[in-house]
Amino acid sequence: MSNDILVITEHLDGKMADISYEMVGKAKELAAAMGGQAIAVTLGSGAAPLAESTAADAAIYVDDPALAEFNPEAYGKVIVALVQEKIPKMTMFGNTSMGMDLAAWLSVKIGQTCLAYVNDLGVEDGKVVATSQIYGGKMAAKAEAEGGSVVVGVLAGAFPADAGQGSTAAEQIGSPVSLDGLKTKFVKMIRPEGGDIDITAQDKLVAVGRGIGSQDNIELVEELAEALEAAVAASRPITDAGWLPKTRQVGKSGVAVKPKLYLMLGISGAPEHLEGMKDAELIIAINTDAGAPIFDVAHYGTTCDLFDVAEAMLDQL
Repeated sequence: MSNDILVITEHLDGKMADISYEMVGKAKELAAAMGGQAIAVTLGSGAAPLAESTAADAAIYVDDPALAEFNPEAYGKVIVALVQEKIPKMTMFGNTSMGMDLAAWLSVKIGQTCLAYVNDLGVEDGKVVATSQIYGGKMAAKAEAEGGSVVVGVLAGAFPADAGQGSTAAEQIGSPVSLDGLKTKFVKMIRPEGGDIDITAQDKLVAVGRGIGSQDNIELVEELAEALEAAVAASRPITDAGWLPKTRQVGKSGVAVKPKLYLMLGISGAPEHLEGMKDAELIIAINTDAGAPIFDVAHYGTTCDLFDVAEAMLDQL
């Protein structure tokens, strides 16, 4: 077994996902402490530029037409073969829909410990130690991986992405296993309905939570957003109720956003929501509960009634 760390990168539509850079940066730090290398692994077809777009110590790219689109069976078989060949100290995945499929597959296939929902990683006495969010982020559990290699699922936003951005020459290889006769076939990607706003691309967002009270009050939020030249986002209770479309949901089961301004009305700041917006440049929270966890991350905040604040802002604007 080596002291290397394999980072299984994610990409979509020709763009590397931020979680890949976050993992590469952390992997470099940990590998250096253990005397190994952080090796970025990119699976795809014709995506060599992506494989070379991280600052990993080394990079490999598995090129095969069967990997052009994400297929958990195909990706899983390739990754199992690579891990069995290289025997790394750690294999890192994003704790995403893709990563959860693959980390579980690898853990079962080769009998390695799997640590999921990880938001902190370290090495103590040569052993990998991870802190995981459990019970929906309400508790933190610290675990030490026993045995040799370990599989880790990292939460998006757990580590800074800057340390993983850069360029590395990538070694292009063919698939280490045959991908003929797969039982799973990629059919198509179902995207959000056309015409809705991509909140991940917005500089300013006005986000609304259950504190808004009723669907009728969404109109006030939309009016405030329009005055600020911002888009409207929401926490999960709002989209679950059908008051706004799922494409507006920020958080663990929605999307991650990094706007210049994130104005929150009636959002308490559950861990699931914080995961999707904590990197915003300016966070302003309006919540009548002075003990709401959102005030632990907000740059500015008030416990005044959100309707009073929104109407006062509209008067000023």
